[in-house]
Amino acid sequence: MDYRDSPEEAAFRQRLRDWLAGVAGKYPTSGDEYWARQGEWHAELYRAGFFGLSWPREYGGQDLPPVFDVILDEELAIAGAPPRPSLGYLIQGLGRHASPELCRRFLPGMIDGSGRWCQGFSEPGAGSDLASLTTTATREGDEYVIHGHKIWTSYSDVADWCLLLARTDPEAPRHKGISAFAIAMKQPGVQQRPLEMMSGVTTEFGQVLFDGARVPADQMVGAPGEGWKLAMTVVGHEREPSTLGYAARYEKLVRQLAARVEGRAPDELAWAAVQSEMLRLHVRRRLSEQLDGVTHGPQGSLDKLLMTWVDQAVGHAALTVAGTGDQEMFGSYLYSRAQSVMGGTSQIQKNIIAGRILGLGV
Repeated sequence: MDYRDSPEEAAFRQRLRDWLAGVAGKYPTSGDEYWARQGEWHAELYRAGFFGLSWPREYGGQDLPPVFDVILDEELAIAGAPPRPSLGYLIQGLGRHASPELCRRFLPGMIDGSGRWCQGFSEPGAGSDLASLTTTATREGDEYVIHGHKIWTSYSDVADWCLLLARTDPEAPRHKGISAFAIAMKQPGVQQRPLEMMSGVTTEFGQVLFDGARVPADQMVGAPGEGWKLAMTVVGHEREPSTLGYAARYEKLVRQLAARVEGRAPDELAWAAVQSEMLRLHVRRRLSEQLDGVTHGPQGSLDKLLMTWVDQAVGHAALTVAGTGDQEMFGSYLYSRAQSVMGGTSQIQKNIIAGRILGLGV
């Protein structure tokens, strides 16, 4: 594949650079300040024509090839701007599994930022082993009543809606009795509590308690018992690095660390440079496959495992070079430790690779 920009891509990249020069430094890129203003950043990106690039035009997107998302992510990283809000996996989940009526109702607001969403999947006893979830949805007339406890829920403090997994048939096999819902967050029976990260951030993740919250039956996403299919769509896209801009951000951090070193670079920094370059090439290959119409399915676990290795290699280099006195660099190290847990633990990713890709029967 020729990775040079086409004339259309080059024009888009230049327009984006010009726009970013005008908003440089306007939005924080980390900490509670970033999370508090992410909704503003989302709306500004959309108004400028830089959000929803590859998503359907009928819902507010632009129907552009995914390479434009990658250009966006690269340029945001180079400019030191915040990353774009990572909603693509939720949009994929709704777009592929929801009825046309639900898509028309919810996707435009999800794309333009007027409707804030969170993902209600993980629970205290069901994180990577998601099929063990115990949150229940009990039918009462034209509604379902929800009871349960979700955790590690991004944006739960500001979300208007939650894409929720709950068990509707406790007698069915554990993968078969799960259904998905689009449930309103601002209602009686929903309580949100913040989770403080060891980096000090308190607004990135929350836990949500459902105690008699209600959702109309027509807001079930897909058919009863088909929530697992939606979950696999969502986590498959959540684990892909090709449209999330990770590679460019890792490369920039490695360059920043290298600029601080006098003389021979420490081994940790050299290894981080190798790892980030490996991810960059892997992302290019994935992009080429996407443009050829290839869908990856369980291969997303390879992507997630690779991202974890690179993130932690770069984080370790940041700790080695900058120590604990530099709050931003030390924060990068602390956050990297969570990569082997969030989005599915590394152990679960290895099991998926062994069982679903290599056919080892685990």
